[in-house]
Amino acid sequence: MERLRLFLHHLLSFHVILASTISHYLFSPFSKIRRFPIITPISEWFLSVYFKFACNLIQCSVDLDDQTTMHFLAPAHRRFNKPNLVMIHGYGGNSKWQFVYQAASLAESFNVYIPDLLFFGKSYSNRANRSEAFQAECVAAGLRRLGVERCSIYAISYGGFVCYRMAEMHPELVEKAVIVSTGVGCTQSQKGEQMKNMGIDVLDLLLPRTPVGMKRLVELSVHKSNPLRWAPDFVLEEFIDTMCNTNRKEKQELVEHLLANSENCKVQPLSQEILLVWGDKDKIFPLHFAYELQRNLGPKASLEILRDAGHAVNFDSPDSLNDLIKGFILE
Repeated sequence: MERLRLFLHHLLSFHVILASTISHYLFSPFSKIRRFPIITPISEWFLSVYFKFACNLIQCSVDLDDQTTMHFLAPAHRRFNKPNLVMIHGYGGNSKWQFVYQAASLAESFNVYIPDLLFFGKSYSNRANRSEAFQAECVAAGLRRLGVERCSIYAISYGGFVCYRMAEMHPELVEKAVIVSTGVGCTQSQKGEQMKNMGIDVLDLLLPRTPVGMKRLVELSVHKSNPLRWAPDFVLEEFIDTMCNTNRKEKQELVEHLLANSENCKVQPLSQEILLVWGDKDKIFPLHFAYELQRNLGPKASLEILRDAGHAVNFDSPDSLNDLIKGFILE
């Protein structure tokens, strides 16, 4: 899988660089004219093809009611001899971008379901609720519409908040959970202190408006390499417009709810076994958050620390993370 990951990394990098070069050549004489998005739609098409043919996942939308629609990547052919695994993303693009290095390997062992959380990708709600509990209810309802009665969850960062609520509210649905690099259990004072240490407002970090802000997000998240180091500004501007500016108001309200809601710091032990995974170089939620969360979750929670990995363990150490997920859920 390491060879596949490296091949995919180089192919994606070549694809973006080539598209950037062509786009820059074609449109540089018209720099003052608003450009049509080119690179992001092409990349999205490429990722959709990859997830379909390499991961056996197809796109589907589930209308929960006349107000809310959930979008999933789901198995084209579900295997009843495989357990179900739900992968829940965080901030920083939609689910395809965040799980591109992991999905193919995990799909070999699981029926994989990857939702876009509300206001990310193609999931949306007209309802005013911005809590992670509402996100959890919508994911659970969507899974049941897809015929999933029992599953394990792997979630990262903001997805960890949703995963915790799903496990808490729906123990009959959630069997085990792998939670990676999350702020579940942070107190108000801890949130404030960590934002002060990072030297940046959390909304500016998670929802960048400029190429400099986007590079800053990646620098704080990824430890081993910065994939955006050589990306031209106009490429980053297009990505920001597509991934951050779409439903920006709603995404901002999700963050504001997390920051203001004192319920997030009240962590109770869960009935399920929980595996916490952390990168030892995490700059967003440093390692002491992992130890504290493990203590609060009680004896059914275990912790694995990946060396030389930052907050985005899914980019820094996807194969090691996949091995931990498989070993924990399949044991």
